[in-house]
Amino acid sequence: MISKRIWLTIVIGCFIISFAHAQTRIGQRTFNFKDEQRKRPVVTELWYPTTDSLNSSDQTKTPFLREFTVRGGKLPADKFPLILISHGTGGGRLTLEWLAQGLAKSGFMVAAVDHWGNTFDNKIPIEFVKPWERPLDISFALSSLLNDSAVGKIIDRKRIGAAGFSYGGYTVIALAGGVIDYKVLINYYQTTGKAEIETPEMPGSGRFLTDTALLKQMAQVPILKDQRIKAFFSISPALGAGFTSPEQFKTVKSPVYFIGAHDDQLAPVKTNAFHYHKLIKGSGYFEFPGKAGHYVMLNEANEYVQKDAPLFFTDAPGVNRKEVHLKVSALAISFFQKSL
Repeated sequence: MISKRIWLTIVIGCFIISFAHAQTRIGQRTFNFKDEQRKRPVVTELWYPTTDSLNSSDQTKTPFLREFTVRGGKLPADKFPLILISHGTGGGRLTLEWLAQGLAKSGFMVAAVDHWGNTFDNKIPIEFVKPWERPLDISFALSSLLNDSAVGKIIDRKRIGAAGFSYGGYTVIALAGGVIDYKVLINYYQTTGKAEIETPEMPGSGRFLTDTALLKQMAQVPILKDQRIKAFFSISPALGAGFTSPEQFKTVKSPVYFIGAHDDQLAPVKTNAFHYHKLIKGSGYFEFPGKAGHYVMLNEANEYVQKDAPLFFTDAPGVNRKEVHLKVSALAISFFQKSL
């Protein structure tokens, strides 16, 4: 059960976010970036505060419960901080729109990418076991947005943060400077951690862990830390088993905050969120109690999608997905406002 203190925090957070939401409309744009060096598309979605009003064409229903946004809405005149978002394995740039919208309503620009080959509509098995590609995607998207003639002018370059969920939770840790030990991670996945590599999104991923080409790439991974990003918010992160020592975080100098869910079966907090928290001195941590699981962090879906994909969009009795999202949004907003 959730304690009275946590319920009170959620209620207060909901009021603050709801009040802020009443003041601001959200603009939305899609950028089809292409990293020519890696021959890899980096499709990026941008949300931002706008003064434009909704058009009738903006008010279309989707499989997910969301607030309508102004497609192609006027960009703001002032500079705003930017938060980059990395989705979970087999997800997509829109699967954490609840977080993107919450941040945009609170005065942030937000950019989320599709990690090519690791999305729900473009599954390439070997891309599910190449974690270094994701931080490179985020850094490329950031450079592309900063170089954009219109968007680049309104990004406050001294106030850039990153947030991620699951595989994306690891992604932001890598961007912060965490250096994973691939050999240790592979050994874990081949032994006690088999359940964590055989995800529902891509069963059988474990068979690629000994791929000769993959192992060669692992030995040539570049530095993934991005000095431009100043604060990191990691939600139900995965790949924690690849980190065994605080030394692997010696270059992490920026604020880091972790969110865990007590009943997370895909990325158990003991070996992931809380494990990271213990290794990174000074990091923040909040854990949802009770039956809150891994997929509670995904968008709320309509009843038809819930019935079609209950694993991803239906929660245990007593777990309110909307309230979890409001709490996480409140924590993220507070964290980035203080850290950037």
